[in-house]
Amino acid sequence: MFGLFHKKSSKQVAKDRLKILLISDRVNCSPEMMELIKNDIAKVISKYMKIDTKSMEIQITKTSTKGKLMSTPSLYANIPIIDMKN
Repeated sequence: MFGLFHKKSSKQVAKDRLKILLISDRVNCSPEMMELIKNDIAKVISKYMKIDTKSMEIQITKTSTKGKLMSTPSLYANIPIIDMKN
């Protein structure tokens, strides 16, 4: 529980920013847009469960589709769930 109030180190903040920049570069999506997507996902999921938004991670990658020459973007999310809401 005390981890919720823990301030991120400047190293961790820089690492997180670099991740967002690399991910956004892969799919031609700006870091600002990635942050908006992350915030929207957190807002919707928070209606149903209590989540740890500080540890939440999203990634957009390109995956090849069977039988197709082009790859398609896929969204992966790691969202720590603290508790379910009733």
